[in-house]
Amino acid sequence: MLIWFVVAYLLVSIAIGLIAARNVHSTKDYAVAGRHLPLPVVTATVFATWFGAEAVFGVSATFVREGLNGVAADPFGSSMCLIFAGIFFSSRLYKLNILTLGDFYRMRYNRTVEVLTTIAIVISYMGWVAAQIKALGLIFNLITNGGISENSGMILGTAIVLTYTTLGGMLSVAILDFVQMIVVIGGLLYIANIVSGQAGGVAPVIEHARQAGKLHFFPQSANWTLWLTFLGGWLTMMLGSIPQQDVFQRITSAKTAKIAFWGSLLGASIYFCFTFVPMFIAYAATLIDPGVFGTLVQTDSQRVLPTLVLTHTPLLAQAIFFGAVLSAIMSCSSATLLAPSVTFAENVIKGFMPHLNDHAFLRVMRLCLVGFSGIVLLYALNSELSIFGMVESAYKITLAGAFVPLFFGAFWKRATSQGALTAIILGIGSWILMEVWVGEHSLIPAQLIGLVISALSMVVGSLLPQKIGGTPATPHGYLHEHAARSHPH
Repeated sequence: MLIWFVVAYLLVSIAIGLIAARNVHSTKDYAVAGRHLPLPVVTATVFATWFGAEAVFGVSATFVREGLNGVAADPFGSSMCLIFAGIFFSSRLYKLNILTLGDFYRMRYNRTVEVLTTIAIVISYMGWVAAQIKALGLIFNLITNGGISENSGMILGTAIVLTYTTLGGMLSVAILDFVQMIVVIGGLLYIANIVSGQAGGVAPVIEHARQAGKLHFFPQSANWTLWLTFLGGWLTMMLGSIPQQDVFQRITSAKTAKIAFWGSLLGASIYFCFTFVPMFIAYAATLIDPGVFGTLVQTDSQRVLPTLVLTHTPLLAQAIFFGAVLSAIMSCSSATLLAPSVTFAENVIKGFMPHLNDHAFLRVMRLCLVGFSGIVLLYALNSELSIFGMVESAYKITLAGAFVPLFFGAFWKRATSQGALTAIILGIGSWILMEVWVGEHSLIPAQLIGLVISALSMVVGSLLPQKIGGTPATPHGYLHEHAARSHPH
C-alpha cells in the first residue's frame, strides 16, 4: 500500500508539472516563469529552495550527533542568505529585468567575468543537486524494503524530476513548489505530533536535548580554531549561497519588486522555523528506542528519521511522511537542476551562438538541463560524502570567487572589470591552494582565506590603473540605465 501511494503521488506531481508546461512558450517563461508569480507562490518557491534532502535527512542527522553547533551552516546560515538576498539584492536585481545572475556580471563588468562566475556557480550546484538525488535513492530503497537499490533509486528519481522540469522549467517548478509546500508542512507536523506522543511530549524531548548539550549554538571553548571552523561553515552557506541562480530565479520570477522582497523574507522565515521539525522528530527517536537508534546515529544517522517512521508509525503516517519528503526533495531538486542549466546556456553557450532565435535557444536550455542531470547523477552514484556533507561543501567555490564581484559590483561604484577578474582568480586560486596544500589540517578554513583574498584583490585590482580585463566596468548608473530595458530575448 505504501509503494502504491508513493507511485500515485509521483504520477500526480508529474501531471501537474506537465500541465504547467503547456504555458511555456519562451525562454523568459522557462527561466523566470514570465515574471508574474504572486506572493504565496514566490514564498513557497523560496522555502522550497532550501527545504530538501539536507533539511529532512542531513540537518536532522547532524543535529542528533552534534547539536545546534553542528547545524550552524543550515538552517542558520542558509536562512540568513535568503534574508540578505531579499533585503540587499532583490529590488536591485529585479529592476534589471534579466534572466540569470550571469547577466548581471556581464552588464556590470565584462564577458570574461560573466563566463568565469557562471562556471563557478554551475560547479557549486554539483554537491547540492547530488544530495537531492542521493536522498531520492535512499527513499526508494527504504519504501521498497530493499527491492530497489539506492543506485537504481537515484536513477529513477532523476528521471522523474527531469521529466517535468525539462518541459515546464520554472513555471512547473513554481506551481509544484506551492502544492508540495502544503504537503510538506502538513505531513511533517502530523508525524511530529505522533512521535512526540510516543516520546512523552515536546517538553521532555527538548529538556533531554538541553541536558545532553545539544542546544549549545556557539562553540563551548575558547579555542580560536574551533570558532573559525564554526564561522567558516556559517559564512559559506550565508554568503556563498547568495550568488546562486536558484535564489535569483525566485526573486526575478515575482510579479513585482515588492513581492520579490517579501517573498524572500517570508520564505526564509518559514524555512528557518520549520527545519526544527525534522530535528525534533529525529532526536525524539533516540528517546523512543535508544538501542536501535543510538546504533544508527553512530553508523548511518541519515536513516534515523525514515527508520523511525517505518517502524513506529501506522501506514497512513508512513504514506504522509514519504509523500511529504518526496515533495520536499522533488521541489528542491527540480529547482537546483534548472538553475545551473539555464545559467550555463544563457551565459556561456549563448555567446557562441548569438544568432539563435528564442525558440531554438529554448531547446538549448532544455538540452543543457538533460546534460547537467546526467553529470550530477554520475557524481551522486560515485560520491562517498553524506547528504549534509555534499551540501555544506557545495558553496565554497562561490564564496571564494563569485560573492565579492556581486557584492562590490552592486554597492561599490569604483569596482572595475580588472578588480573583478583579480578577485575571481586569486580568490578561487588561494582556496584551491589551501585545500590541496593543507586540507583539513588548516587552522583557518580554506574558503575563508579565499573570501578575504578575493575582497582584498577586488579593492586593489579596481584602484590600480587598468592593465587587464579591457575597459573599466560599466558605471554604477547601470542599475538605473538597464532597469527599464527588456531582455534581448
